[in-house]
Amino acid sequence: MKQKFELISIGDCTVDAFIKLHKASVHCDLNEKNCQICLSFADKIPYESLDVVPAVGNASNVAVGTARLGLKSAIFTAIGRDYYGEQILGVYRKERVGAEFVKINPDVPTNFHFVLMYQAERTILIKQNHYDYFPLESVKGIEWLYLSSLGGSRLPLQAQLAGYIRKNPGIKLGFNPATYEMDPRNSKLREIYRQTHVLFVNREEAQKILRIKNTDVKLLFKGLHKLGAKIILLTDGPDGSYVSDGEEQYYVPIYPDPKPPISRTGAGDASSSGFMAALIHGLTPLEAALWAPINSMNVVQHVGAQTGTLTRPQLLGLLKKAPKNYRPRKI
Repeated sequence: MKQKFELISIGDCTVDAFIKLHKASVHCDLNEKNCQICLSFADKIPYESLDVVPAVGNASNVAVGTARLGLKSAIFTAIGRDYYGEQILGVYRKERVGAEFVKINPDVPTNFHFVLMYQAERTILIKQNHYDYFPLESVKGIEWLYLSSLGGSRLPLQAQLAGYIRKNPGIKLGFNPATYEMDPRNSKLREIYRQTHVLFVNREEAQKILRIKNTDVKLLFKGLHKLGAKIILLTDGPDGSYVSDGEEQYYVPIYPDPKPPISRTGAGDASSSGFMAALIHGLTPLEAALWAPINSMNVVQHVGAQTGTLTRPQLLGLLKKAPKNYRPRKI
């Protein structure tokens, strides 16, 4: 029987309200890290614009992003029976993302987050509601799953997912650990890391997962592969990205921005979408690593995590126009 879906993304979804601040101040430490955005306390704060974007969140962004890149993609998530839940379902219909695994919870509101934008960065105010989901056994005949952003209260579901993959060894898991998923010492998460085929992290997340301060990429790859990941895409913001298949590691530069970024929200998800789509289309990890930065480049030129996500013809067109130095370099 022919597969109905090529990829199912698992994770919470939300509606994001992007609030572009008119004025704020940013304070960082000496290394330009650990920055805080500061607003006047007990005051009226003017803002420039407001954009409300439904059906976002890490897994949802990847479901939409991979659908645009030509995959038969679906989402495994939960929403409330309300206005915002209907908006989310409308996006999935428009983007041709399968929604048969979207569980509607009648007594819980749909997640709604506030994204404070200042310059090209953002700070997100989040509240994760607690939902019931469909049983994982309802997902059948699938080769690829993608997991990201199931909150801390969903650890039992993550444990069930690890067991489900163990019982179905033909399934390959792409995993982008979110805030509550970065501790592989947790017994419920340890098995997820062991079952991961492709791991997506940035350099700081890799350090946090491994609980080390060393930033050496080869050392980070070694530690992450030891946890179980077969392939790793490690991003480093404007400094490019790195890919490892457990034997060889390569550096990939960023695809040049046509103009300064407007918002970096969704850049990581766009990268994951490009990489996952390329692998599922049959490309090698090294070839997939060239898709990822192109998708990210276009997303940061727009407000919202999905607005600038490319179609497959658009991405391939940009790849053909890539500068000569846009190529992997072995490290």
